[in-house]
Amino acid sequence: MNTAQFIFRHPAHFIAYGFGSGLSPIAPGTAGTLWAWLSYHYWLQSLGLNAWLILLCVGFLVGWWACTVTAQNQNIADPSGIVWDEILAFWLILWLCSPQSLGQQFFAFLLFRFFDAYKMGPVAWADQTLKGFGPRGGFGIIFDDLVAAFCTLLVISFSRYMSMSWV
Repeated sequence: MNTAQFIFRHPAHFIAYGFGSGLSPIAPGTAGTLWAWLSYHYWLQSLGLNAWLILLCVGFLVGWWACTVTAQNQNIADPSGIVWDEILAFWLILWLCSPQSLGQQFFAFLLFRFFDAYKMGPVAWADQTLKGFGPRGGFGIIFDDLVAAFCTLLVISFSRYMSMSWV
């Protein structure tokens, strides 16, 4: 079901699959996060603070719909190819931590991928609590990545507080 033909069948699929980045045969979540990082840099100069906030809010609502529709159409609660959740969460991290060096962004990337992939503690709770179909399931697909983003932001904040250069 993870094919270009599938993602072009419905606009929700194309969005949920991160404009094709979720089709990666190896680590689609990492591919989606990399797409988020590249697109962030592409739009960084042209979008102001308010525009990013609007993009994140609209991206959340559109993504919720897209993830809900795509999961239902695949009959899988959280298909691995859905990467809109990683994109949205990593945009949030980069936006909230801005400005930062490429090294700091890479550290944020590694932290986020760690929390998202290993799903420990609160991320595991968020992943299991809202599993399912329909609007609740679509929200759950995004929610666990937002919790992983929150954990990433906590580590970054702690390292800044401890006066580390955070890489």
